[in-house]
Amino acid sequence: MSTESVTPESTAVASRPAAAPSLTSVFIRLKLSLLRNGLRQSTGRTLAYIASIAVGLLFAAGAVLGLTALRGTAHVGALAVLLTGILTLGWAVMPLFSPGGDETLDPTRLVMLPLRPRPLVVSLLVASLVGIGPVVTVALVAGSVIAVAHGPAAAVTGVAAVVLVVLVCVALARAVATAAVRLLTSRRGRDLAVLSGLFIALGAQGVNIAAQRLGRPDGLAVLEPLGDVLRWVPPASAISAVEHAGQGAYGRALAGLGLTALALALLLWWWRRTLTTLMTSPDSSTLQAVEKDSARRSGTGERGLARLLPRGRTGTVMLRTLRYAWRDPKSKMSWASALGLGLLLPVVTSVQGNGSMYTTFSASALLGMQMYNQFGQDTSAFWMVASSIATPRDAYRELRGRAAALALVGVPYVTLVVIGFAALVGPWSAFVEVYGLSLAALGALIATGALASTLFPYSIPSEGNKNVAPGQAAIAWFSLLGGVVTAGVLCAPLIALTIWLHVAGLHSLLWVLLPAGVLYGTGIAELGFRVAAPRAVRRLPEILTAVSQ
Repeated sequence: MSTESVTPESTAVASRPAAAPSLTSVFIRLKLSLLRNGLRQSTGRTLAYIASIAVGLLFAAGAVLGLTALRGTAHVGALAVLLTGILTLGWAVMPLFSPGGDETLDPTRLVMLPLRPRPLVVSLLVASLVGIGPVVTVALVAGSVIAVAHGPAAAVTGVAAVVLVVLVCVALARAVATAAVRLLTSRRGRDLAVLSGLFIALGAQGVNIAAQRLGRPDGLAVLEPLGDVLRWVPPASAISAVEHAGQGAYGRALAGLGLTALALALLLWWWRRTLTTLMTSPDSSTLQAVEKDSARRSGTGERGLARLLPRGRTGTVMLRTLRYAWRDPKSKMSWASALGLGLLLPVVTSVQGNGSMYTTFSASALLGMQMYNQFGQDTSAFWMVASSIATPRDAYRELRGRAAALALVGVPYVTLVVIGFAALVGPWSAFVEVYGLSLAALGALIATGALASTLFPYSIPSEGNKNVAPGQAAIAWFSLLGGVVTAGVLCAPLIALTIWLHVAGLHSLLWVLLPAGVLYGTGIAELGFRVAAPRAVRRLPEILTAVSQ
């Protein structure tokens, strides 16, 4: 019987530990595992993801075909650099709008692992290239390169440009997510994600306006002024470098690529630095942060806005209403939508050539609608308010305080919108009457909103995206539409006075509409509080039941 001889070399080989897997491959597998496990949660999620892939690929294919068809067209270079700039901006803001969309965007999950920043940055960057977003980005950038590339030098430069642009976009998204990760995973970050719908609506209107301008006879020429600026802003400078290389301007081509490469290096440096700080500094859950926050709050007396509000119940109600508008996600979304759309509608109509001073009524109309369903906005916490209402005087002060908080924001906002529109579009001659009617409309909506909140309250679900509880949609629509129509009827005297002054040619007396609007709006709002207050006391049990469903 023979035995194998054991040599020192074989002993060393046997005792040598197995080579550790590459960190980059580990993160790629982690990204794929997270994606696969997420799709396994439900069939609907899988179908939605497949549909998003199909839509993304169709959009990318259409964009590439469109850019290829524009090859050789005048001013196509300005379109290509502008498209790259918009794409980069989208990557920059994407983490802010979807903080929970990708768990790998949260590096705090890796704090307890023995990982160094440099290999971690490289691995996260490569893993970020896995997904439909980078694929669509590659397609769009490649289409832009095809549209402006002419000749072998431009083709070679285009390959480098595609790589640099995609890396800059991904690194920018990662750096922004790392720098703001503690904000994005907090309540305020979730509030910011709720507001993404508003920014998307504003962006859609911007795209609509741009498409209308591109449809004019001068076409892409309108993009040249902006293109001249973006040509030297990375990573759009890399696309401009492709165009310069095709024209034989090799020095400018190298400068464009160099700017993009420098931007990539700076982004990676910033990302690494914020990653190191994030993974080595205490967060708000540690004792040091709590002590620091306690020391900051250790002062006595009221702070901030509370010092400026009136004393008593009115000031307390105003402060509570404003805090709800700032802290509650659905209240914040409602306020932000009213403020954004109230400003957007006059701008869009003026850009389309249909602008009129009277379109600024959207500012007071949309903001005045925030007075509706005031008690329902408190959700189940309304019982605490209800316990403090025993007399019509208490209800009157409650409604007046909520309206005062709305007016504290609404009056300056309406003023700025009307003044801004008069200054940019005009005419100034219509400012006085429009401003007076806007304030009167705001007062009328506050009055009808107070009454509708008392007569037609409804519940707002705390979870999900619905603003009306199931079975109460008819009440919500009747409250809103009925109140708006009633507010229009209440403003009929001032509208009739305005028409009469114009028809009679008494334009010199139009100034009376401003003080009349102020007095009428204030008076009608006061009347609404006094009418609604006793009804609120009598209907308090019904209101409490309706808003708590």
